Amino acid sequence: MATEAEPLSVQLSPSEADAARSKTEHRRLLVVLGALMLGMFLSALDQTIVATALPTIAGDLHGLNHLSWVVTAYLLTSTITTPLWGKLGDLYGRKLFFQAAIVIFLGGSMLSGLSQNMLELIAFRALQGVGAGGLMVGAQAVMGDLVSPRERGRYMGMFGAVFGVASILGPLLGGFFTESLSWRWVFYVNIPLGVVALLVVASVLHLPKHKTQHRIDYGGTALLGAAVTGIILLTTWGGTTYPWSSFPVWGLGLLSVALIVAFVLLERRVAEPLMPPALFRLKAFNVSSIVGFLVGLVMFGATIYLPLYLQTVHGASPTSSGLQMLPVVTGMLIAFNISGQVTSKRGRYKVFPIVGCAIAAVGLFLLSTMQVNTSLAVSSVYMFLVGFGIGFVMQIIVVIVMNVAPQEHLGTATSSATFFRSIGGSFGVAIFGAIFNNRLFTELPKYLPAPVLQAMRKASGNSIASNPKQLAALPAPIHHGFVEAFGHSLTFMFLVGVPFAVVAFLLTWLIPEAPLRDTAFISVGLEEMAEPPPVPDKPAPQPA
Repeated sequence: MATEAEPLSVQLSPSEADAARSKTEHRRLLVVLGALMLGMFLSALDQTIVATALPTIAGDLHGLNHLSWVVTAYLLTSTITTPLWGKLGDLYGRKLFFQAAIVIFLGGSMLSGLSQNMLELIAFRALQGVGAGGLMVGAQAVMGDLVSPRERGRYMGMFGAVFGVASILGPLLGGFFTESLSWRWVFYVNIPLGVVALLVVASVLHLPKHKTQHRIDYGGTALLGAAVTGIILLTTWGGTTYPWSSFPVWGLGLLSVALIVAFVLLERRVAEPLMPPALFRLKAFNVSSIVGFLVGLVMFGATIYLPLYLQTVHGASPTSSGLQMLPVVTGMLIAFNISGQVTSKRGRYKVFPIVGCAIAAVGLFLLSTMQVNTSLAVSSVYMFLVGFGIGFVMQIIVVIVMNVAPQEHLGTATSSATFFRSIGGSFGVAIFGAIFNNRLFTELPKYLPAPVLQAMRKASGNSIASNPKQLAALPAPIHHGFVEAFGHSLTFMFLVGVPFAVVAFLLTWLIPEAPLRDTAFISVGLEEMAEPPPVPDKPAPQPA
């Protein structure tokens, strides 16, 4: 008598098992990348949310002359600490330091919102920048561990969308808070977002922990930080606070050069250098770092002052100036996605930095031709071109550096690429700020009589009124003169940015186009997910 056959457990074919495993790992990867993007969103949001509030902040705290330092302090500390964050992640694991960066960022945000004068705000923005450096480097380095350079283009659009959304929401939220509540909410809004980021990162990001003892290059960090600070002070004070030929300016320059030389010599001798000399023997790393520096200079130097132009010259409110900045963001977002998808599909990337720098140079030149009566539609086209060009360069540079870096230096290489772009941004804000102040000092007497200027300086503490509400309340002839002087000073800054974009364009031709790696350093990066995914059973066919 025949008995019913028992169901048998049959394994999937190797191809089916690989497909199931790949699908499961992809889902896990998306969860991890979501946590990283949430942390990066904090840093990206704070680069843009402050821009539309700056004129009001400068007016309330009486600090137009120190306006650029509200941004420069943030960029300076994020720049100085970027290599240290990357090195710490390489040596001890990235998760702990990513969480520490969030906590420091939130502390700086709270204190910035409580600031009572410009000096306090600049100091607390510096603290905020320390955390921001760790957020940017940590997110990019973890992605470098988990995703191969060839596949990274698929996810660049997602990370680009973080910048795009933050850049869109930033000016809008900044304008809304400034008009409806207070500019202090520009900083307070980070608190709930940061708490959510901490919880998500703690629950889903589980990276391998390093047990080896290491030595941190604190001496190199101190030397590099002092050198960068000296150079930024030189570019900020030169021609404004002190003449270019004065002893303080020359002294800062010589001191900064000496500190850089000392840093280079130290890096050759320490066991675990902050910036390994081996990286600088890679042509792709060197050229990409210089291009990143120039792109950062142009990007931050131009976009930080665009809201000031829109609010002062076009009379836009903080909220509407945020909306009017959308062409820059839209251009960057479109370029992020195009370059990422094409790079992932074809494995070729060199064309994007070349085309991007050329378009950015054209856009900057067109911005420099704007007049007081230039329509918003025309200026929007110019802004779109600048954003589109920068978007073709910014993310691809990081992919190039990650592709040539060995795993033990991945975080350091990523942080170094971010460092050079950030220091370029610090230079851009400082240089453009110095040029703006000098140019404004020259332009104002052309449009306003001396007694009017003296009276306004006396009323605003030897400064020039900068709050858009104050400017709008001026008598029509004086207001017109102010607008003309501001307009010419700001558009001249954009013209100064053109040569930097042209030099970047020429350098991009020297970037070697090496094949992109097809494998990641870590499968998913989750310790508890190291086992292959379970394979479902299939019942055996019943006998006839």
